[in-house]
Amino acid sequence: MKYVKAQAVLPASLLAEIQKYIQGEMVYIPKPPASYDKWGTQTGARAAIAQRNADMVEAYRAGTPVAQLAESYCLAEETVKKIVYGKI
Repeated sequence: MKYVKAQAVLPASLLAEIQKYIQGEMVYIPKPPASYDKWGTQTGARAAIAQRNADMVEAYRAGTPVAQLAESYCLAEETVKKIVYGKI
């Protein structure tokens, strides 16, 4: 998060209105909820986990036991079961 001077981005009339309520303090103005990105979309983590899960399902269908998948992917067996049985 970077700081921006209000006088550089706000119209004078709006700045004067805000100054009625607060002067010389920092104010955080959040983004609207519609502009938030979902978790992992910017870093690629979401895609990496989706690929891992797809690989896990493929290995399970090829005959790899759940216990072996859990050990290979460092996950609990219950988590692997949810993934390979399609509950995630």
